[in-house]
Parts: sequence; structure tokens; C-alpha cells
Amino acid sequence: MAAVKGNTGATPQAWPGSPEVAACLGGRGPRFREQARLKALMVDRDTEAWQRDPTFSGLQRVGGVDVSFVNGDSDRACASLVVLSYPELKVVYEDSHMVRLKAPYVSGFLAFREVPFLVELVQRLQEKEPGFMPQVLLVDGNGVLHQRGFGVACHLGVLTDLPCIGVAKKLLQVDGLENNSLHKEKIVLLQAGGDTFPLMGNSGTVLGMALKSHDHSTNPLYVSVGHRISLEVAVRLTHHCCRFRIPEPIRQHVWTGPVGAALSQRLSQRPSTATLRRLVLVPRSPIRTDPRAWLCQADIRSRDYIRRTLGHPGSPAQRQERSQKEQRPKICPKDGPGAPAHQGRPPEDHGRDSITDLKDPQPGFQEQQKDQQLERTEHHEDSDL
Repeated sequence: MAAVKGNTGATPQAWPGSPEVAACLGGRGPRFREQARLKALMVDRDTEAWQRDPTFSGLQRVGGVDVSFVNGDSDRACASLVVLSYPELKVVYEDSHMVRLKAPYVSGFLAFREVPFLVELVQRLQEKEPGFMPQVLLVDGNGVLHQRGFGVACHLGVLTDLPCIGVAKKLLQVDGLENNSLHKEKIVLLQAGGDTFPLMGNSGTVLGMALKSHDHSTNPLYVSVGHRISLEVAVRLTHHCCRFRIPEPIRQHVWTGPVGAALSQRLSQRPSTATLRRLVLVPRSPIRTDPRAWLCQADIRSRDYIRRTLGHPGSPAQRQERSQKEQRPKICPKDGPGAPAHQGRPPEDHGRDSITDLKDPQPGFQEQQKDQQLERTEHHEDSDL
């Protein structure tokens, strides 16, 4: 899934001479025509009263959608929808389910592969709990910042008729936009949360904004219009939804309950001890690595605890050794009470304490760790957003 790099000579409106369009018209004509038809219905201005209020008065619910893939399986994914109260940013509704993506991947047409499942989630919410329908959706992907100016956020917005914002974690390199030294210099100039700079392509069109979403974040977010919202409002609202680098409506997909519930069906295959040790030492997103990684969020203190939790008894010799250890009286370290807490443990158990046992050096420390880990694990290639 190679990114489109350098100056493609494209604008969000047309690309008649592009080899990619020629290929599309030859073998992917229906998708190209459908995308053009939907794009004609897209609205890139504010349409709601709350959007015109500086404090977003009247906005009560913000939603976030995401399709995340299980590592090593490009067809199985978890489609999820989360709705949060605003401005409290508390989860009020969540839904997710495992899906099998049948449509083939075609660069620039990712929406045809993923959006149908997101539309289904929105429709299910409308049927089950219409009072929780979001007034705006934040989409983990791009809007008009796209090869043809119609990314996933635009596609979903038109089909659901909801205001949508594209929020990408990596720059999609189209219309001459490049993640080069000049771009990186602009990033360095972003000093505080809320600072931005425009993403202007060779066509002279501002396709989006690079946003420093948090005072302590290193990499910006790339915000673009999806549907029924202006770029200025989209950027401000995205920033207001950020407690950390990733906006809460999107961040909640990885760290809250629905993901674990949707993946619980995959827990029948027991992980190896090596996998479990890695998961304890390096907590990762439950979707982007092994689906059992959610165990890292529990109170896991050792491999023995993991074996007991998952029903792994170990070898007879290991069971006998554990039994003998349990019968031994507890004694202080030989150097006295002031010795390090891990002294006297087997070397393999040093540092095996639960991540939940570590005292936070400052409020939100664990959340920042999770957010930093999320920054390092992307589930889309550049050209897919």
C-alpha cells in the first residue's frame, strides 16, 4: 500500500491525465463513478447552529468510528462506534463487532471496503438508541485530504448525512504535500496544543490543517473536512476533544470495553508463554497485536498469574516447584527491609510487576503511556486514509 508521494499534479477536483484514474476507468470504473457521484453531494460548510457558536453551545454528543485490523489478517477487522457526551467526553454508547472485509483493497477507494460496516453501526444506533445519535462523527482517516478530495470521512458523512471530520495520524502525501524536511520544520514550530499550520497543495487548495493536539504531543494530527462542517470548526472541535494526542472519540476504540468484547471470540486459542511475557512487558493495542493483549490492562503480576488466569497449569515439575514455593514461609531480603523489592526473585521475574502497580509520577501518566504507544502503532498505510 504505497503512499502517493511528491507532486502528483492532482487537485481534489479532477485528475484527468492521471495513470491511476486511467486504471480506475479501465478496471474500476463503477467505483470511480460512484465516488464522483457521492462527492457531488458533499457539503464543506457549517450547517448546524452549534457549529457557529464559539463555545459549541448545543453540542451534546460526539461520536467516533474506526475499523481496526487484527495483526496478520487483512480481511478480519473490528468495526466500532463510540458516542461520548460533550464537553464531559464520557462514553454514553458503544458498539462494535468483528467483520470480514470482502471488497478488495484499491488505493484511493478504501471507503468502499470499510464504510459499509460503519454505516451499519450508525443505522443500528438509530434503531436501538436514537437518543444517543451523535451530532458529529470523528473518523480515523481523511476527508478532502485525499487523492480525489473524497476520503473515508467524506464518504461516511454523505451516506449517513452526519457532520464528519477526518482525523489522520499520518500525512497523506497528495497534491505535492510531502513529509519532507520543510514539513518537519513546520512541525517543530508548533509550540502549544491548538497550534496549527495549513496543508496547502500545489493546486493552491488548503486540503486540511496540521494540529498540535496536546502540549506534550510530538507529532501533529492531520484534520480535514468530511461533510457538513468547515475546516476551522473541525480543527477547533478536534482540539477540544483531545485530552491526549488522539481525540477521545477515536482513542476510546482501543482502550475501552467494546474492543475486548468484540475480540473475546478469538480467545479460544491459548497464547504461548513467550507471547504472554511480551504482552506483559510491552502493553500494546488489543487490535494491533495479539487480541489477548487486553490482559495487560488487568492486574497481571507474573507468568504464574497468567497461567492460572488462562488455565495453563505448566509442566508437572513447574507445578511441584510452585507448590513448594507456596509452602515456604515468607522472609525479608537478606539485606534487610531496605533492600530492593525485586531482590531474591528469580532473574526472569525482575520487573514483572503489573503495569497497574506502578505509581504514577503525575496524573494521567498511564494514559499518556497508552497514548504514546498508540502513536507508534498505525493500522492504516498512508495511501489508505
